[in-house]
Amino acid sequence: MKFKAFKDKIALLKTRKLGGLEEQFKLAPALRLQYDSAKIAASAPKKAAVLALFYPNSTDETVFVLTKRASYKGTHSAQISFPGGKINKEDASLQETALRETFEEIGITAKSVEVIRELTPVYIPPSNFLATPYIGCMAATPSFLTNYEVANTIEVLVADLLNDTALSKIDMTTSYMKNKDVPCFKLNGYVVWGATAMMLSEIKELLKS
Repeated sequence: MKFKAFKDKIALLKTRKLGGLEEQFKLAPALRLQYDSAKIAASAPKKAAVLALFYPNSTDETVFVLTKRASYKGTHSAQISFPGGKINKEDASLQETALRETFEEIGITAKSVEVIRELTPVYIPPSNFLATPYIGCMAATPSFLTNYEVANTIEVLVADLLNDTALSKIDMTTSYMKNKDVPCFKLNGYVVWGATAMMLSEIKELLKS
């Protein structure tokens, strides 16, 4: 998808009805399906926000950025995700959280990002976070400056996300599940699953409009 075509879609992206849980659950691990709204509320999840940042690459194709988390002793070590993190008391809103975290993790300033819209929050059982995604875009190809939380950035073509051949399943073993088939996207040689895949599933449906 050329970046002009993406820009032409922005007005529609802002107003189109979201696919919500129906779209997210197409890429949800079995563990997530066990949680309804009442169970999530009873868990009193911590709030977080992430940014799905779209921009033109060097050939004017529309791409978005994912990050590979640094390795650490924690639930989401070395996983693929959008830039983002938990809300701070200084943040006026979750949108501000997403923009602040994006600046801290990959060096993109808030003033350079046009926030298009908020998406459906995603509950993450292993860490008990409720993460709200935002779609944003930049008019030019950015230069990323990563911090210690990010091992590297991953540039993904929107065309690859929209191609159904990117959909797959993988046998997954983590600290909280063993040998479970998990739906995922395979993008640029990386396996994208869990909350990030759920967010991408909703974004994919929105972009196909």
